Amino acid sequence: MSTTTSLTKKDFVSSQDVRWCPGCGDYAVLSAVQKTLPLLGIPKSKIVFISGIGCSSRFPYYMDTYGFHTIHGRAPAFATGLALARPDLSIWVITGDGDGLSIGGNHLIHAVRRNVNLNILLFNNQTYGLTKGQYSPTSHAGTLSKSTPFGSVDHPFSPLSVVCGANAGFMARTYDKDQKHMTSIFQRAFEYQGTSFVEIYQNCVIFNDNVFENSVGKDVRTQNLLFLEDEKPLHFGENEAEGITIGKDMSPVRIKNAPESKEKAILHSEKRELSYSLILSRLSQPHFPEVMGVLRSSPRPSLGASIKEQNDQITQKLGTGDLSTLLHSGDVWKIDSLN
Repeated sequence: MSTTTSLTKKDFVSSQDVRWCPGCGDYAVLSAVQKTLPLLGIPKSKIVFISGIGCSSRFPYYMDTYGFHTIHGRAPAFATGLALARPDLSIWVITGDGDGLSIGGNHLIHAVRRNVNLNILLFNNQTYGLTKGQYSPTSHAGTLSKSTPFGSVDHPFSPLSVVCGANAGFMARTYDKDQKHMTSIFQRAFEYQGTSFVEIYQNCVIFNDNVFENSVGKDVRTQNLLFLEDEKPLHFGENEAEGITIGKDMSPVRIKNAPESKEKAILHSEKRELSYSLILSRLSQPHFPEVMGVLRSSPRPSLGASIKEQNDQITQKLGTGDLSTLLHSGDVWKIDSLN
């Protein structure tokens, strides 16, 4: 999208001291967002950041835009109200794997289900950083933490799989070590009309350091990440030597891209059915590479657009209406005396 203003990254940097731990992946995400916003061609007065509780939820303080720092898990609810009242705004919800998928899970899935016009960025570091390192809904089974000293026995959520179940129209994944990739994904999220959901692999250097290193580490990412491109085959590895296809039982199959091979990697399509997006969301180490990029971008009517269409139809049928007439219609209480 072409730029229609002269804004730069500096215009979105607030006067607040950034108070994250040195080395935290949140710094990289903040920088990528501040680089993205000038590319969107909209004024600062039309941009709002809304967060819940957690390390990532400090985000609105560090953005020189409008914003709300709300309560634990409830950012999507606040954002939904604002999106319906002010459809002209670009609204960004900042949440984490604990804030968004534990206490806030219900609010998140219903915002996605309703397709509210929001951009949801979920920072996934597989731990509760702000409260000092308890395991979270995305922590792997066996995780040793302050709250699971003998290892967690829970099986984790896949954030992308969760929103698949809510019929997400737009879902993507990126990671904190790649500024260019994050910026491109955030732009794509902004362009989608409805709920865009972006999972960000984000490192917590204090309580869960290098949790994604086996996927996004410099020496392994070529082999262990699969970067999605619309209408391009699912290839990965050195010289794209390997690929992914789907078996007859709808399970993923890892193949070699040899000329003589009868199996061919399937073409990625952002508009394919949700069952395909679910398969991609479940690819994980050590058997498969983990996907990065846009898994799905398929148009759906947004909640705001649907409500406006309904209201227009009702108004056309019944007229504009009058509030005073409504309040004085039907049975009313009359108080003749206070005694």
